[in-house]
Amino acid sequence: MVCMGNICRSPMAQGIMEKKVKEYGLNIIVDSAGTIDYHEGEPPDNRAQAIMKAQGIDISRQRARQIRLQDLDTFDYIFVMDHANYKDLLRIASPEQRDKIKLITDYAWPGKQVEVPDPYYGGREGFQNTFNLLNTACDAIAHHLVEES
Repeated sequence: MVCMGNICRSPMAQGIMEKKVKEYGLNIIVDSAGTIDYHEGEPPDNRAQAIMKAQGIDISRQRARQIRLQDLDTFDYIFVMDHANYKDLLRIASPEQRDKIKLITDYAWPGKQVEVPDPYYGGREGFQNTFNLLNTACDAIAHHLVEES
């Protein structure tokens, strides 16, 4: 799960996907990172934590980190939140790694190019909207992974 700073969208996506992994009985590793290192080592944004906690998901132990080149080899899927993240990763990915990079919403809304807006400068409503989009997207991903296995 990749966003810009790894303190709002991608940690939320990681927490939601980890919950889906348990619900669907999947055996996968979920992680998150940012395309920048501005927040390296910081916990997720307090507003993100609050929205997630209200949904029974604790993301307080996560720490922001920048994506590493080895992540593009390690993970089978790299889900990004928006087109800017997508372009940033395409710049560093090898041709073999590019097919792994997808918008997180691709399975929920195929062909629609739906972005998950960054809620950082918004209020609670923006974080709730982000949660709703990510929850739907992660559920669709989990369905896909079940069908694939």
